Amino acid sequence: MTPKADARWMALALSLGVRGQGRVWPNPAVGCVLVRADRVVGRGVTAPGGRPHAETIALAQAGTAARGATAYVTLEPCAHHGQTPPCAEALIAAGVVRVVTPMTDPDSRVAGQGHEMLQEAGVTVHTGVLAEAAEETHRGFLLRQRQGRPLLTLKLATSFDGRIATATGESQWITGPAARRRVHGLRMAHDAVLVGGGTARADDPMLTVRGLGAAHQPVRVVASRHAGVLPDGNLAQSAGEVPLWLVHGDKPGDVPDETARRWGDLGARLIPCPVGPGGQLDATGLLGALGAAGLTRVFCEGGGALAASLLQADLVDEVVGFTAGVMLGAEGRPALGALGLARLDEAPRFEAAGVEQIGPDIMHRWRRIR
Repeated sequence: MTPKADARWMALALSLGVRGQGRVWPNPAVGCVLVRADRVVGRGVTAPGGRPHAETIALAQAGTAARGATAYVTLEPCAHHGQTPPCAEALIAAGVVRVVTPMTDPDSRVAGQGHEMLQEAGVTVHTGVLAEAAEETHRGFLLRQRQGRPLLTLKLATSFDGRIATATGESQWITGPAARRRVHGLRMAHDAVLVGGGTARADDPMLTVRGLGAAHQPVRVVASRHAGVLPDGNLAQSAGEVPLWLVHGDKPGDVPDETARRWGDLGARLIPCPVGPGGQLDATGLLGALGAAGLTRVFCEGGGALAASLLQADLVDEVVGFTAGVMLGAEGRPALGALGLARLDEAPRFEAAGVEQIGPDIMHRWRRIR
């Protein structure tokens, strides 16, 4: 294969893998394409829940046509025995003669061992193809492996002058139906949707994906030191049907035993988190707890205090803004809580990654300046 052909087939594998985002945690959303005589004979994406892996699905589709084929896999094939045998072993057994990947898997159970297993069996291994694109695709998984936390996307839906509600708290709806539909699509591409306790109490949200025919729902996460969620609200009533996690303070008395039992009976999962000096949940500890629970991609929808704490801790990887052509004035409620900035050079900065008109509104994406 030529470098151009390798890039072409790897791009296809990456486009397939993205489809698994939000559904496969704690595993990476891998894509695999099997090519023989310049023809695709099998393709696969990591299945919901993380099993089976993309390589297994592609090999099953290809059958005997896999013998003599090249496998394009968006991450190093696994080399360890888990719920299923190693994918490197399956590729060898199927007679694949060449494996192309963009990078090694930083998971300590793999970390080059998959490539080594293939090479020892006589399979040609070529790595580094579209490495930058794969790094972006697997960013959440890689952050969890390297830093112990998931990728965090912060969503802000505001008026043109940066307000999220009027002075009286009215906010439905600042943006239009098309923008709200796009938000549901973004929820679906993440493992979890995160809000603060104040937002959960004020808005009584469902935080589910609606209107897209989604069979899969993200985990709903509420960060509240005292598990302060409406006891008879939408989240409580649906806790037995759609996963609900309450991240709360880890100090004695933060969550009374009776409260913990009630939420447990409803089907919610309670996760302790360190409390910071200001008496609120520690932002770094919050994301660390979510990473330890297996999440790789988290979509934060506010409120202002939670968003500010995450920005202050330099934990926001992407910002997605939806801006409406409406003005609410200085008396309106700001999108962010206080950041405590004394100088402009202390302000969190992001670089533009794309702008799109969504109905009458604008969606703009920003990425952390690395």
